[in-house]
Amino acid sequence: MRKPAPPRLRSGLAATTVLALVLAVAPAADAAARHRTQPHPGSLVLVGGGLKDDNTRIYREIIDRAGASDARIGVLTAASVPESQDPDAADPATCSNSVCNGAYYASLFKKHGALDAQWIPVDLDHIANADSDAVVAQINSMTGFFFGGGDQYRYVTTLLHGERHTDSKVLAAIRAKLAQGAVVAGTSAGAQIASGPDMVTGGDSYTALRDGSAPGYFEDPSTAGYLPEGGFAFLRSGLIDTHTGAEGREGRALRLAADTGHTRVYTLEENTALVVDDPGTGHEDLTVLGANGVGIFDLRHVHTRRQPAGWSLTDATYTYLTDGDRYDARDWQALPARDKDLLLPQTDTPVPANHDVFYSTANPTGVPYSFRTTARALAATRDPRQATATTYETGPRFTVTFAKDRRFSAYSQDDSRTPQTLIGMRISITPCWRRPAGP
Repeated sequence: MRKPAPPRLRSGLAATTVLALVLAVAPAADAAARHRTQPHPGSLVLVGGGLKDDNTRIYREIIDRAGASDARIGVLTAASVPESQDPDAADPATCSNSVCNGAYYASLFKKHGALDAQWIPVDLDHIANADSDAVVAQINSMTGFFFGGGDQYRYVTTLLHGERHTDSKVLAAIRAKLAQGAVVAGTSAGAQIASGPDMVTGGDSYTALRDGSAPGYFEDPSTAGYLPEGGFAFLRSGLIDTHTGAEGREGRALRLAADTGHTRVYTLEENTALVVDDPGTGHEDLTVLGANGVGIFDLRHVHTRRQPAGWSLTDATYTYLTDGDRYDARDWQALPARDKDLLLPQTDTPVPANHDVFYSTANPTGVPYSFRTTARALAATRDPRQATATTYETGPRFTVTFAKDRRFSAYSQDDSRTPQTLIGMRISITPCWRRPAGP
C-alpha cells in the first residue's frame, strides 16, 4: 500500500495560528483543568445539526431551562462567515452570515416563547468585542445561550486567546453563567465546540480509517483532523461528533477517539438533542430528546493494530439511545425510557447486505444512517448473532463486524418489534484488499 502524502493545513481562518497552536500545545489535561475551575450546576442542550425551525420540543427545552417565560437567550453565531465575507449580505432573503443568522435564531427563540433573544456581536468582523465590557454586560443579562452552526474553529478564533487558548472576557462570562445555573445550547459546530481536548476539526470516515487522524485544521475537508487543546470543554465525559448518521461519521469518531486515547465518544444525530445535566463534573447525566438518536462508543477495552493491510480495531462497544433514554456517564450505564420494553426477537430474518456502512459521498446511491440500520437489523433477529458491513471504498475495503453477546439488549416502544434503543453491541473494524463476494 502506497503511503499517502501528508495532509496540508487548511488556508484561511488563521491556519498558521493553528499550526503554532499544535506545535506549542500544552498537555490536554492541563487545558481541560484551566476550563474547569468550578462545578457546573447548569445544563447543556447539544444538537447534532439540522435543527428544524419547527422542532418545538428542543427549542422549548432550551427556553424552559433558561427560565421559561422569563428566558433571555444570547445567540452566538461566530461560527458563520462574517458579514464582510458574504456576497449576499445585503439581501435578507439569501444572506448567510453571522449577523443575519443571529437575527434568524433570535426570532426563532422569540417565536417559541422566550421573553427576549439577542445576537451577541462577536464574530470575525468583531473579534475585539470578545473582550468588551459592554458585551460582557449583555452576557450577564442573559439566562441562556445558543451557539449556531458553521465552522467550530471560528469559535476558537473569536472567543479564545490564540496560542494561550485562554478565555476571552465574553467566554469567561458565559462559563460563569453556566456555573450559576444557565443553559448553554448549540447545534452542529455550536455543539462540537462544547468538546474538551482533541475536538474534531474535519474529516470523513473512510479517510480517517485509512490514514488516521492528525492534529490541525486541513485544506482537504476529508482529512481527519483534531485540535489538541480542544474547544470550550463544557462537556467532560467524552468526545463529541455531529451530523453522525446523516454523514456517516461513526468511523471517523472511532478512529479519532482511538488515536487520541479517549475511551468514550458521543455521536449526535441531526434534529436531536443530547441534554446534559451537571456538565463539567464527574456526575454528568445525559438524556436524549428528538426524532433520531445519539450513539455512544465505549473504547475502554479496545485493541488497535497497524498492519501492512491497514488499521484495525476490535472490542469497541456501541450503544444507541433514542428519545427519553438516559445515560449515567459516571457509571457508564444506559437507562432506557420507561415507556420502552425489552425486545425479544421472534424471527431469523437475515441482515441485509450493506456495502456502504459509512454513507460515502462517492456513492451516488448511498443511504444515510447506514451504520445504525445494520445494527438495528441485527438486533431484530434471533440468528445470526453477528453481521458484517463494508465501506464503499476498496483501497483497502474495511469490514465492520456487529456482534451480539449476552450483555447486549435492545428495546422497542408501543409493542413494536422494531428495535429503537440498542445497548452493548460489539464493534470491530478490519481492512481487506480483496473484494467480497456479492453485489
